[in-house]
Amino acid sequence: MVDHKALKKAFKAAVPSSAPFALAELFKSLPNVAASQQPHEPQFASEQSLQIDGLDWTGVLTSFINAWAAAEAGYAIKCYEHQASLHAAFNQVLPSSPGNTLLPALHAVCRNTKRIAMQADCSTKSNDQPKLQNAVTLLQESFSRTFNDRKALPEPDNENDAASLPVYSSEGSKKVGVLVIVNELFSIYFRLNTLRLCKNLVKPVESKGLHVHGSLRSAPMVTYRYYSGRLSLYEDQYAVAETSLECALRNCHAKSEAGMRNKRKILRYLVPVKLYRGRLPSAALLQKYGLVEFVAVSEAIRTGNLRTFHDSLLQFQHIFIRQGTYLLLEKCKTVCYRNLFKRIHVILERHQISLIQVSDTFRWLGMPIDLDEVECILANLIFRGYVRGYLSHTKRVLVLSKRDPFPVSSVIAS
Repeated sequence: MVDHKALKKAFKAAVPSSAPFALAELFKSLPNVAASQQPHEPQFASEQSLQIDGLDWTGVLTSFINAWAAAEAGYAIKCYEHQASLHAAFNQVLPSSPGNTLLPALHAVCRNTKRIAMQADCSTKSNDQPKLQNAVTLLQESFSRTFNDRKALPEPDNENDAASLPVYSSEGSKKVGVLVIVNELFSIYFRLNTLRLCKNLVKPVESKGLHVHGSLRSAPMVTYRYYSGRLSLYEDQYAVAETSLECALRNCHAKSEAGMRNKRKILRYLVPVKLYRGRLPSAALLQKYGLVEFVAVSEAIRTGNLRTFHDSLLQFQHIFIRQGTYLLLEKCKTVCYRNLFKRIHVILERHQISLIQVSDTFRWLGMPIDLDEVECILANLIFRGYVRGYLSHTKRVLVLSKRDPFPVSSVIAS
């Protein structure tokens, strides 16, 4: 059973600004909603009046105790309602707080709101996820409170100073906490499939340079690059996506099990982008991070084996569709075509290739197509610069350039 007096005592001890992480740790201790078939009646607290350093913590404290009571009793909906009240009250306290000492606590509140909203939606089995949608409003308010802080961000003198940011103090800017909240909102938007709302975060963050402020190796920075890379991928901006995801991968710590999991998440989106741009991962890398779904696809593209490529996509399509990379991998068929024609050229050792021979190759792979389809595929490859040459429709012949007929640069630049 929840001990109201003990929670209030712990809360009062954690609030002073001299220890900015104390209150955050207390909020992090808020338990998950108990999984119980017969939830018991929660012991809610009456209003717990509390004033510290001129700030009114009454709403935050009361809601925190009641959210804890509801979680222990197994009431997910009530727990979220009290957590939402806590979050709204905290948003009111934040602007009056000195400097940015409350940012760690705010980040803990944002994570709790998202976590409990998801638990509440799971308990109702609602496809609309109404509680998570409601959580968006609370996190957006937190974003506004931090982003609109009048105190400017400090400019680091060098990279070593940047690595030490953010610093939480009574003189610090609340803007240093923006990126953590943005990442939580990104997570929710991707879960709700409302990616159009991501632009409302990206534009203000990048206009103020918040995405490059501080160390690139910081967790918020790596997470931001991960989500912005995924967003660029879905917008077909593959060069931008590759840059962002590579930055996230390069700066992600991989010394722990959690770091390995994070690198695996990044690679699930970086590998398809690399494949589409003609840069094939090694089998050792795919095995190291357990990305077995890409092994056969990568090898099929490397060798131009359309049958294996098709079968691999079919075998793992449930994974690719869930990750949102299936359509991009389908586009990789163009690179697979290009490599197949290159192999035919190498084997025949001539620059004029009969389309009948190409059609026979497709038939041998178990994917028969007629000559018109072969022409269509080749015309597309020539148009995109993957193949240098021209088609003779009357003679049904592909005439390849004698100088670099399969330029690598055209694939990478796509």
